[in-house]
Amino acid sequence: MARYFNGKEVELLAPAGTFEIFKEVIEANCDAVYFGGPSLNMRMMRKGYNFTLEQITEAVQIAHALGKRAYVTVNNLLNEGELEEAADYLRFLESAAPDAIIVQDFAVLELIRQLGLPIPVHSSVMMNVHNIEMVEALKELGVTRVVTSREMDLASTRYLKAQTGMELEYFIHGDMCSVHGANCYFSSLVFGMSSNRGKCLKPCRWDYRVKKDGLVYPSEYPLAVKDMYMYEHIPELIHGGITSFKVEGRMRDTAFVLMLINAYGDAIDRYIADPVGFERAKDRDLLYENRKRDFSTAYAFGRPGLSNINKRYEGTGKFYSTGKVFSTPTEERELGEKRLNEIKEIWSEFSPSGKSGTSRPEISVHVNNVTQAETAMKAGADHIYLSGDVYEPDHAFTKEEIKQLAVQKGDVKLYVCLPRMMTELQFEIYDGLLSGERLPIDGVVVTNLGAVRKFAGKGYPLVGDFNLNVYNKLSAGFYHNMGVTRLTASMELPAIDLRALLAEAPAPMEALVHGSPALMYMEHDLYENTEVFEPVGEEDNTYVANSILVLRTDKGESPVYRDVHGRNHLTLAKELCLLPLVRELKEAGLEVFRIEGTTYSPEQLATIIAAYKAALNEPDRTEELFASLQPVYAGYTLGALQFDGGAAQANTALSAPQAETAGQR
Repeated sequence: MARYFNGKEVELLAPAGTFEIFKEVIEANCDAVYFGGPSLNMRMMRKGYNFTLEQITEAVQIAHALGKRAYVTVNNLLNEGELEEAADYLRFLESAAPDAIIVQDFAVLELIRQLGLPIPVHSSVMMNVHNIEMVEALKELGVTRVVTSREMDLASTRYLKAQTGMELEYFIHGDMCSVHGANCYFSSLVFGMSSNRGKCLKPCRWDYRVKKDGLVYPSEYPLAVKDMYMYEHIPELIHGGITSFKVEGRMRDTAFVLMLINAYGDAIDRYIADPVGFERAKDRDLLYENRKRDFSTAYAFGRPGLSNINKRYEGTGKFYSTGKVFSTPTEERELGEKRLNEIKEIWSEFSPSGKSGTSRPEISVHVNNVTQAETAMKAGADHIYLSGDVYEPDHAFTKEEIKQLAVQKGDVKLYVCLPRMMTELQFEIYDGLLSGERLPIDGVVVTNLGAVRKFAGKGYPLVGDFNLNVYNKLSAGFYHNMGVTRLTASMELPAIDLRALLAEAPAPMEALVHGSPALMYMEHDLYENTEVFEPVGEEDNTYVANSILVLRTDKGESPVYRDVHGRNHLTLAKELCLLPLVRELKEAGLEVFRIEGTTYSPEQLATIIAAYKAALNEPDRTEELFASLQPVYAGYTLGALQFDGGAAQANTALSAPQAETAGQR
């Protein structure tokens, strides 16, 4: 089955969570169905869902007999222990012959290449593809279709299609996230449940209090987005260059999925048959009456602002069908002696990596302004990263400031960081900066695959930032082969997985060890709440200046910084602090210890750098140094490092009622 309008293919892509649902949905008014197998996909939380290997084979055969397509999700990030399983699974999928697999981790592409498997690949929305350079890089890697970033508007998709010719897949209905794909680490660092591994506990749907300037605003669920709804915009989707119209809902029941697919399928058919007389709203009431949350067109027609946020409880942590709460605010774990000893014991079981002692571990510091950069230099940092997402009220680093810092740097290495999300305009801007006169810098910190492709040939060494989500040796090797000289480990890695990565990585590795890194990176502007709503109370911030917006629950306060591009960065309530583990990290082969310095005063930053320098030089003093270091914010946490990871964590983190509710999101 295939649909075409003016020579453009239009595929309606339906979800299926189980084989029984698949058998009904594949007969419905769709062109293709996507589903997950028994492992390595992003929907592993609900018992009884996903397909067995035998069911995958049968599902592909059924789809093909009907002239339809079947896609299998292999869209998790993989840890070291899952690489062999992934290789076996990919060999099986070659024999099952789905029309494509949907992939997030570049380790999967590496495995396909190494094994010589002719499996068609589509990039997952979790690759967060958002610019031409990324699409061209994926095309060169053999990827045949891209699921676009959720924040991409239809004017951009049309341009992307025209420039690259790549097939584009676009979410048209269902549950959306308020954070850029694969750039949300909240669930990992608070629960040990990675949103990039299909285990998110949805802190975006908690009840928060918004505070700024000593005032409280009536925005109880400021991150809880509405469901995507593009039923009335079929013409715009086709005109926007979209090939595949994707419906979210692998955890939904049969009746709900069938209702959606038949309504959208009918709308597409009616438009193709009579575009001028197309009745946009024919089944609008049916969809609205059966909604799980209220509806929004999200970013399809531009930045939606507060209109994208659901004020009614079914769009929050309470579910429309049951009223049960999916998850509740949870305090970030304190850095405790018991957990520290457990981590040390885990790492003592590893044999030496062979990397320890090969070089003196160094310190890198990510800074927000010139004063912080100068402070970090004087304090003895080895690498200074000039932020590409500078927090207001500071301004973006100018070329003159970069030159002035270069004069002062001595043996310190200086780097320009790129923004985490890069528009076509930003590529032009940074291309102009890096293609003109040679800058007196020592490298560029890259944040996405497109930037690696674009700037690898400019003559500057490349350092991979943490949001590349390097989780295993194959993804590290992938980026290293692309020209990245040093990589930052994913900050979602539990202790056992970080230790394994450090032992196996084919490139020098860096890791975040201190600071308040951004847990959520979003286009959604939380500051708009304070500009639109009238305050309902007064309350000062506890740990940061009142000028900084804070999201508060009864468990803590998370500062939110707005950068010079208008994007928001929600940070930890506590400070990440791995100072007590300096010896273990050093012995494991960590080569660069990174401090997120953007939110500290110069004095605070100097103290932190001095503590880590002393600990690296004299590991026996670590306990003394940690005892003397006072937290700036609400205490210290080990972040994701303190969790054990793996399937066992998923089974124990949820009670039975919560696990069942998790499947309804």
